[in-house]
Amino acid sequence: MPPNETARSIRVLVVDDHPIVRQGLVSILEGESDMEIVGQASNGNEAIEQFRLHQPDVVLLDLRMPELGGVEVITTVRAESPDANIIMLTIYDTDEAIYQGLRAGARAYLLKDTPCDEILEVIRAVYEGRRCISAMVGEKLAARMDKPMLSDRERQVIDLMATGKNNREIGAGLSITEHTVRFHVNNILSKLGANDRAHAIVLALRQGIVQLH
Repeated sequence: MPPNETARSIRVLVVDDHPIVRQGLVSILEGESDMEIVGQASNGNEAIEQFRLHQPDVVLLDLRMPELGGVEVITTVRAESPDANIIMLTIYDTDEAIYQGLRAGARAYLLKDTPCDEILEVIRAVYEGRRCISAMVGEKLAARMDKPMLSDRERQVIDLMATGKNNREIGAGLSITEHTVRFHVNNILSKLGANDRAHAIVLALRQGIVQLH
């Protein structure tokens, strides 16, 4: 449906830590008669502040940001404003954070190389109360829901495993005993269906559970 010139503009908050990406999104939206940029943010904390200040109709939110990640932003914003319309921006459609973000209440996701026309269509659809999840990602999410989730502590452990740390180093870093670390590692292997630590790390990277920095 074409933009309605007489309708109230869709008020959008754009959040991305990369200035070029953020400005590119702003430029796309500024050319639309039914959209208005009400704020911009470059990290998670700014995103929450800008949302509270402007109460936008739609938020375009990068999932990977400094200070506070996108999933944490979604969780915080939705706790305060359950009707918030949030669209996640990500590079990879295998990103585990997509699943976490949708569980937290995001209504759609967009890959950063999505064509401009599609970005605009998704913004309008979400503003109208619809969800926008591709069939491929929907299938992945359905499969993902059948798998047990890693706990926050298990995520911390596998993050450190991915950096090459052994059990003693992981224990020191998290202030827990080596016995507790082994307990968490065994749980991780079981939940991921991994044969060993190296296999677990490969699976976690493939699923976007951990990121190499």
